[in-house]
Amino acid sequence: MANIFPRSSNWIPLKLIVILAVLGGAVSSGMWYYFTPKYTRVGYAPVQPVPFSHKIHAGQLGMDCRYCHSFVETAAHSNIPTTQVCMNCHTQVQAANPKLAAVRESWQTGKPIQWIQIHKTPDYVYFNHAAHVNRGVSCVECHGRVDKMEVVEHAKSHSMDFCLTCHRNPETALRPVAEVTHLGWEPATKEGESVTEAQTRLGTELKAAWKINPPDKNCAGCHR
Repeated sequence: MANIFPRSSNWIPLKLIVILAVLGGAVSSGMWYYFTPKYTRVGYAPVQPVPFSHKIHAGQLGMDCRYCHSFVETAAHSNIPTTQVCMNCHTQVQAANPKLAAVRESWQTGKPIQWIQIHKTPDYVYFNHAAHVNRGVSCVECHGRVDKMEVVEHAKSHSMDFCLTCHRNPETALRPVAEVTHLGWEPATKEGESVTEAQTRLGTELKAAWKINPPDKNCAGCHR
């Protein structure tokens, strides 16, 4: 009995397997590479209900981050400032500015402003702001130069690799606690020493003095 299919058709199953394997690998690689915080969050800068400029408040006016985000030294989570905090100044400063209409309405009605949260840790990750801030990890390490941002954006990836890099080399991020909210601070250098070398030297000293040993191999350190 003659063959219905040509001899070349014997290769079709193998070709299909190879094609599916290549496609599967490409899709998996794409998902692995692009569906990470580095690509899905970095650059995220939503339009807020009130055009609040960190460049003016934190930069030009030099307001301390802790004036608005008052829980960072005492709580695991940072806080979005209440309308009361805004009105501490704006009952006098720019009191009739139309851009602050939503703030004044919130003040009068008692309904909170619906700020859009930009930095949000996933539910499966435990991050304690107080533990970091009270050990000399500056806001700039995770949030970037917010004092230069007219509109705050998600400046750094906050991926697992991002966190582990710091946990494995904490000396690159440590500074005196008094300088935590001074986002443009740099360590004093010695003769012939670069800023990076000065940071490593100072960070190593602080790491030893404060006995800092962040978890980098125990999953329970961050996943509880």
